[in-house]
Amino acid sequence: MKKIKGRMDESILVCVYYGPNGERLIQRGCKIANMLDCPLYILTIDPKPFDDLDAEKSLYIERWKHLAKLHNADEFIIKDNEKRPVSKVIADVAREKSITQIILGQTAQSRWEQIAKGSVINSLLRDIPFTDLHIISVSRALKDEEGQFEKGVRAYLVKENEKYRLSFTHTKDIEYEGIFFKEHGTDFNNGIFKFMKSKETLQVRVTDDIIEDFTNVSRTLETYSENQDENS
Repeated sequence: MKKIKGRMDESILVCVYYGPNGERLIQRGCKIANMLDCPLYILTIDPKPFDDLDAEKSLYIERWKHLAKLHNADEFIIKDNEKRPVSKVIADVAREKSITQIILGQTAQSRWEQIAKGSVINSLLRDIPFTDLHIISVSRALKDEEGQFEKGVRAYLVKENEKYRLSFTHTKDIEYEGIFFKEHGTDFNNGIFKFMKSKETLQVRVTDDIIEDFTNVSRTLETYSENQDENS
């Protein structure tokens, strides 16, 4: 028998997209919903039909479904084959479910894209102005079981021909902003640069201040054990 929530004047909607940040958003939504003892909904949106999704995206969805069930979410909502702007879909679901708080992840939308197209956040503030928005940043942590890296610091990438140079100064020439994790025991800037590109979190190798390609050095999904899920 489904547990009746104590408060129905509040309801949480978590919006997730493919990548490791999705689970962090769900964890945050679960914490808020548990504190308020209110309904919890999890939403994902894709412009392609569900049957056309590749294996990696399907794996993310199955994991999110598992977390939704584990945390007794009221509903896991998939809006596939969706051609409307993301903000419009979120707003419609928020109205339908009487959502009072929405949890979103940081997007990789550049400042110029925000000016030209308008950000998702601004659109939601305009469409559903009486709903609280929680924006969760990309994880600043780096999985480092052997203590190979120093604490991450804010850094930037500046394009030089076909390569990118690491910089610690914000200028008009920067292409990407992220976190640099320097390897222990080196006098040069060797390590990992973590940033967002095309709505995907990437970790790329830095050698003597230079990034030669954007090959992701960690393809594994960042997952939590069930014990971690239950104790969050």
